[in-house]
Amino acid sequence: MRLAREHSWPDAALHLRRRRATDQESHMATLGFIGAGHIGGTLAKLAIAAGYDVVLSNSRGPETLSSLIAELGPKARAATPREAAAAGDIVVVTVPLNAYKSVPVEPLAGKLVIDTNNYYPGRDGRIPELDAETTTSSELLQAHLPQSKVVKAFNVIYFKHLEEHAQPAGSKNRRALPIAGNDAQAKKTVAGLIDTFGFDVLDTGPLSEGWRFQPDLPAYYHRHNAAELKEALGKARRYAELKQRD
Repeated sequence: MRLAREHSWPDAALHLRRRRATDQESHMATLGFIGAGHIGGTLAKLAIAAGYDVVLSNSRGPETLSSLIAELGPKARAATPREAAAAGDIVVVTVPLNAYKSVPVEPLAGKLVIDTNNYYPGRDGRIPELDAETTTSSELLQAHLPQSKVVKAFNVIYFKHLEEHAQPAGSKNRRALPIAGNDAQAKKTVAGLIDTFGFDVLDTGPLSEGWRFQPDLPAYYHRHNAAELKEALGKARRYAELKQRD
């Protein structure tokens, strides 16, 4: 697990307005969102503050997003999921896991896709391969999007804390968020974006390691700095093992 950090800045708000996450992604002007709930809407707000345009979509149609678009301002627009997927240089998938097969495949080919999903059986229904722990939720999305570069991120944090817990790089006890993905450059880009939003990053490895920060495990939902997050991830145990202990 590798900690990715950026340099510090004196004024976090000014920093968010003026810089892109990394030099590599300076050309990336648009973030697409498939799903526009609490996490999607908050990430869109942070992206706009960082200088990006955003295109938001949901399953109910662009017209249902009028209030959110009005709140976000002129750098935001509503679209269909396929249009948002085509428009985004980076695309955030933030829909309930049971809807992951509805994510459009063709317009996301070759693109970086950020997956915020968690598996909640009470909401999503039972998914046998996840119950058996033979794969992870983000690996399911990656299999659905074979030509995309999926990075698991933002699934461990309450949406309000995306704004409330953000701090400039170098701040003491800065909150850290975990990521997982199979493509090193994609993870570097996402780490830079997360740093821009106000958090340190801990790279846990490939998507298969995303199980370490699933619901109900030590890294999930708790506020951790980088050292604490690394320790929490190390304490993660498979659900089957935890059941045996009960």
